[in-house]
Amino acid sequence: MPAYKRILLKLSGEALAGAASFGIDAERVRSLAREVADVTAKGVQVGLVVGGGNIFRGIAAAANNMDRVTGDHMGMLATVINALAFSDALEQMGIPTRVMSAIEMHQVAEPYIRRRAIRHLEKGRVVIFAAGTSNPYFSTDTAATLRALEIKAQVIAKATRVDGVYDKDPLQYPDAVRYADITYLEVLAKGLKVMDATSIAMCRDNRLPILVFNLNTSGNIMRMSMGEPVGTVIH
Repeated sequence: MPAYKRILLKLSGEALAGAASFGIDAERVRSLAREVADVTAKGVQVGLVVGGGNIFRGIAAAANNMDRVTGDHMGMLATVINALAFSDALEQMGIPTRVMSAIEMHQVAEPYIRRRAIRHLEKGRVVIFAAGTSNPYFSTDTAATLRALEIKAQVIAKATRVDGVYDKDPLQYPDAVRYADITYLEVLAKGLKVMDATSIAMCRDNRLPILVFNLNTSGNIMRMSMGEPVGTVIH
């Protein structure tokens, strides 16, 4: 029995690159799409936000010399590319999807309209939110939090390369200690780089729990959806 009726799953763009440093690994996308498809088959409504780091990394050197607003808009467009790739993988598995973009581009995605997004979810479609919030200076973490609140998701599931929140980077420090659960205030006070401070504060103000888990462990999206103890809960 699923623990949640509606979740917002946040994936980094790098997750779609697989072993490569940037770009899209089709096999990796299919593997992640299969996990999302399995979760929707259990009746869980899934909203999805994918970052753009895997695409943007290839143009990051050029963006360093650009105006910040222009660079941010390029990053938003990168998330649209990822959203379309993920949507295609799900559709090929027979899972209906809708890509909704915060930047209007009618030929490739629906414009984001909150009530329409909720209706899609109620009909069992996976809704992939692209182009961030359409505003510069806001990360895809903030976009994920905003969309989660708007669609009334019960949790933000933040997929990472490690199995939860640690007191320091476990990939650099073998003695890093993992938290089973932690409060929003502790995350902010300790400066833990889980999500940016804006997103953490928004979740705190609206009492939206964040579940941080390891995406690289196969089946974790299903385990998280079923309420099994994976990762760290921020509450």
